[in-house]
Parts: sequence; structure tokens; C-alpha cells
Amino acid sequence: MTAEAAPAGNLDTLSSVTVLGLGEMGTALAGAFLDGGHPTTVWNRTPEKADALVAKGARRAASVRDAVAAGSLVVVSVKGNEHARALLESAGDALDGRAVVNLTDGTSAEAKAVAEWAGGRGVAYLHGQIMTIAPGIGSPETVVFYGGDSTVYDRNRSALGLLGGRGSLIGAGAGAPALYGMAVHGTMWGALNGFLHAAALLSDEGIEVKQFLEQAGPSVAALLGYLPVIADEVDRAEYATPYGALQHHLPSAEDLVRESRARGINAEFPGYTVGLVSRALEAGHGEDSYARLIEHFRRP
Repeated sequence: MTAEAAPAGNLDTLSSVTVLGLGEMGTALAGAFLDGGHPTTVWNRTPEKADALVAKGARRAASVRDAVAAGSLVVVSVKGNEHARALLESAGDALDGRAVVNLTDGTSAEAKAVAEWAGGRGVAYLHGQIMTIAPGIGSPETVVFYGGDSTVYDRNRSALGLLGGRGSLIGAGAGAPALYGMAVHGTMWGALNGFLHAAALLSDEGIEVKQFLEQAGPSVAALLGYLPVIADEVDRAEYATPYGALQHHLPSAEDLVRESRARGINAEFPGYTVGLVSRALEAGHGEDSYARLIEHFRRP
């Protein structure tokens, strides 16, 4: 049964949705649309991956073209944007009148390339970056960043809201969601690596890490509260500060390196910080804030 094409993205709460790709994330996405009452068609290269969804009421399509033809909103979640584009291309004129939301991971350039192809094809296109693992799909707290055709986002806000309660359109650029996601992940890995290094030091002394958090929690939480200050300094490219200047960071960072080495703890992580700060001081930036180190990361 093939649904008539609606104007791009013009969906009500019961409009038809197609999901291409049924890995962990694609399966969760299709399940959320089903739970929200949308007639949902699914396609996967391995058809049996759709069995559980079909048991819940999804329609299994025999081909990508059939799947696309069945839905007014086409959601793609596969491995790699080249694969996503190839699937969409294989749908041919079945894409006419459909809105596409591509939730495939990749770089910003890859997302832009799919968006450019879609625009040249006359396809209404939105790119999204999901900031959760599959079990988080549908949570009111789940964040999804979207970029691209605002009409697609606005007209499908209800359907997309089923995927995460904190979805937002961050701009017209299809590459921006990937950059937002990478920025979150980069910040996360830096914080996690720093915390695990700290945990190694604490446990070496026999201090429970949970005890540390109970007693030092306010200090750790204050670090996140300082990020808006750093963001403002970077945006304005103004780094001079009357307190907390880079020259005051170096002794503490060097102490951390010496402590780590004395205990046989890997000192590579704090050593990297010592190198960054030392080079900034040598360049005459001792009176500037920590945000000045953005220049290091901007160099080729």
C-alpha cells in the first residue's frame, strides 16, 4: 500500500513515516514513531531485522523505492553518509514530494554533500545529530540537533518530537549538527580523561573516588559553570584577565605532572597541558586567560 505524497514535510500526528536502516538506532527510531501512532514503513538490507517492528505494526517494504513511496517523511539512519545518499538515489522519483531527515553520523562536509545533492534533486532535506544511545530515543531529555530546511523541521516538529524532547533547529546549515555533536563529544572526552586521571591519583592514595566527589563536587560543578565565560572570550577574541591568568596555571599543572610521575601514574594528560601553557607564556600571553589557548587548536 503506497501513501500519496504530501507537500514536503506537511505532517500531522498520524502521517506516514518511513525509516531506512534498522541498526540499533534505526530500530529505536521506528519504534518511537510507531509508539506515537504514525503508520511506519521500514526497510533494511537484512529483512529479518524488521521482524520485531512488524510484530508491533510496522510495514516491511521489499525495496528502498517501495519504502520511500510509502512515507511522507523519510528518515535515514545507516552507516555512513555515502550509503545514505546511495539509498536515497535508488528511490528515484519516489522521493518527489517527500521530506527527508538524515540522522546518519559523519563529518560536517559529508552532511553538506548529501544536502547539496538533495537540494539539486529538489528534495526537502534536514540533517540531524542524535545525542544519545538507542535506549534514550523518546526521552523528554534527549537532545537532537537539526540543520537544514526549516520548513521540514517546522512541519514535522510533532513527529520529530517523538525522538527526543529537546530537539532543536540550530540553523540552515546541514553541517552544523555534526559540529555540535563533535563539540559535545570532544568536551566530554576531555572531561572524562581528566577525571579518570584524577581517579587514578586518588585511588593510588587509597581515597575513594565517590568520597572525593561528595566533598569536591561544588568545585567540579563550578568548572562547567565557567564555560560560558570562556565561550564569550573566544567569540570576542579578547583574553586579557585580571585574575586566573595563564601564568598562574603553569605551577599547578607542573605539580600535577610531578605528582603523577612520583606515583607511577601516566603523566601524558597533564603533561600536554603543561606544554600548551608553556608555549603560550613563551609567546607573551602570561596575563591572558585560559581561553587564549584556542590559538593552539586553530593552528594547522
